[in-house]
Amino acid sequence: MKILVLNCGSSSIKYKLFDMKKKEVIAQGGIEKIGMKGSFLKLTDANGQKQIIEKEIPEHTCGVKFIFEVLTGAQFGVIRKLEEINAVGHRMVHGGEKFNRSVLLTPQVLADFAACNDLAPLHNPANLKGVNAVSELLPGVPQVGVFDTAFHQTMPDYAYLYAIPYELYQKYGVRRYGFHGTSHRFVSKEICKYLGIKAKGSKIITCHIGNGGSISAVKDGKSIDTTMGLTPLEGIMMGTRSGDIDGGAVTFLMEKEGLDSKGMSDLLNKKSGLLGISGVSSDMREVSAAVEQGNCRAELAKKMYAYRIKKYIGAFAAAMGGVDVIIFTGGVGENRDEVREAVCQGLEFLGVKFDRKKNATIKFGKDGIISKPDSKVKVVVLPTDEELMIAQDTLALVK
Repeated sequence: MKILVLNCGSSSIKYKLFDMKKKEVIAQGGIEKIGMKGSFLKLTDANGQKQIIEKEIPEHTCGVKFIFEVLTGAQFGVIRKLEEINAVGHRMVHGGEKFNRSVLLTPQVLADFAACNDLAPLHNPANLKGVNAVSELLPGVPQVGVFDTAFHQTMPDYAYLYAIPYELYQKYGVRRYGFHGTSHRFVSKEICKYLGIKAKGSKIITCHIGNGGSISAVKDGKSIDTTMGLTPLEGIMMGTRSGDIDGGAVTFLMEKEGLDSKGMSDLLNKKSGLLGISGVSSDMREVSAAVEQGNCRAELAKKMYAYRIKKYIGAFAAAMGGVDVIIFTGGVGENRDEVREAVCQGLEFLGVKFDRKKNATIKFGKDGIISKPDSKVKVVVLPTDEELMIAQDTLALVK
């Protein structure tokens, strides 16, 4: 069975085509700058080389159509006809309280999903465009929605509610939802196989850290708390997002800078985080290079970044009554050994015995235990694979 996984953003479409029988990726790539000048498709060919095809892509249906053309084309094609695609799995960002698991996409499900658009005005409409494009170009093929928020629907009310008038939760659904759920679910599930432990009785902290980042407390295989909230802005410091900030500071800055709600949202979501503090970049690689050159603000940004991750690890260990495993995943988590070391320094009180030499060898998609053999808490680098999780859910539902 061949399953196509689509991740549609506001101006991009990422894709992977899986052969589930062989358990392998047979094609992958993505379109960027949809609706803008200079749009292009970047793919990985059969030899593992990156290839770029420039083409004007005015909107998402054209983008999906172009992906289909490439998948069946003479130069980079891997299938003879579109009918070889047995199902399509979609990354769906915000399912609100309606969806606590992956589902087959029916007209009613899509209507319920569209009702969540106010909670994710940039992401949800883009996700729907991908679904509609597939329906138009490949009618009849089963489609499955896998929601970023679904894994966190097991959080108890005392963890997900904000201390604001309860009526506002009832009226508008203002609460913590959490994101990156597919990644947190994948690594918390895989670590049990990796370490030969059972989900039941385990206390795991999953750190998905990259340009966007979140941390989750996973107890008995279920999410009981997470750092992101109503939107992906809350929680740890990120590439361009501020993470946690006093609401009073928000209104203070709006008054002083003359910002409306959109202007404040842009400041907190697009101009803050690593970029805002360092003044260099939102990319940890570039910030780290600036640190090497003696840039004090870049050094401060890295310290803040690691400190806030460490603080949440301590908080979630307290929430679960201890921790057995700490997982690092995501672009920064998998590749920046100095960030992992900075986070783990000072966690000895939890039972962490960190192995600096082992940690320094883990990067570029490798996995490995970076704690010492006698460490009470296992610290592990484990690459995430959200697309594989989506493909597996799609396969299970289609079957």
